[in-house]
Amino acid sequence: MSARAQQLLEIADDELILGWRDSEWTGIAPFLEEDVAFSSIAQNEIGHARALYELAARDLGTTADELAFDRSPEEYRSAPLVERRFVGDWARTIARHWLYEAADAVRLEALKASDDAEVAGLAAKIDREEVYHRMHAEMWAERLRGEPHFQAAVEELWPEALGLLPPDLRPALAERVGLEAVQPVERNGHSEELVELWEEMTMVRRSVPGATW
Repeated sequence: MSARAQQLLEIADDELILGWRDSEWTGIAPFLEEDVAFSSIAQNEIGHARALYELAARDLGTTADELAFDRSPEEYRSAPLVERRFVGDWARTIARHWLYEAADAVRLEALKASDDAEVAGLAAKIDREEVYHRMHAEMWAERLRGEPHFQAAVEELWPEALGLLPPDLRPALAERVGLEAVQPVERNGHSEELVELWEEMTMVRRSVPGATW
């Protein structure tokens, strides 16, 4: 697999899995407007995942749907941060939301400067749509900044946020969020939480193998 395809799959898997996790708040968010906000953010993330999968699929001779749903759980390249299920824990959800959006902003800036015109162009398009996500995350992080549970969640998840990015981009993330660099949690293996999500996420597609949807 080429370095480009691997990079695209990592980001696409992050976006897909986080989109599913965000969608789990639909109907149970603490405020009505957050039902709408997190549903919208989830749809955007999954839409970004599709665009990234489509680019990777051309390199790999497959389709976006096959990459998204026909791989086994161990074949996904998603980072541990996005796999965690935080339904019922708003502070940890917002801590992840804030850290992920900060890391994604750093990642997109690097991709927009890529010599690969296709990758740079797609990153620029995604980045324009991510502005709202960052504003939403910053707003909630500011509201919860003094809450001990939120602060504890940021400290807990910070190593996983660093692991979202390649080593050369981690200092920029640390500077962006104002936290000191620590030992990152890398992309090397998955939790049972991802396996459970994969079962749900691929259930319909696996129900009729080989069907044309």
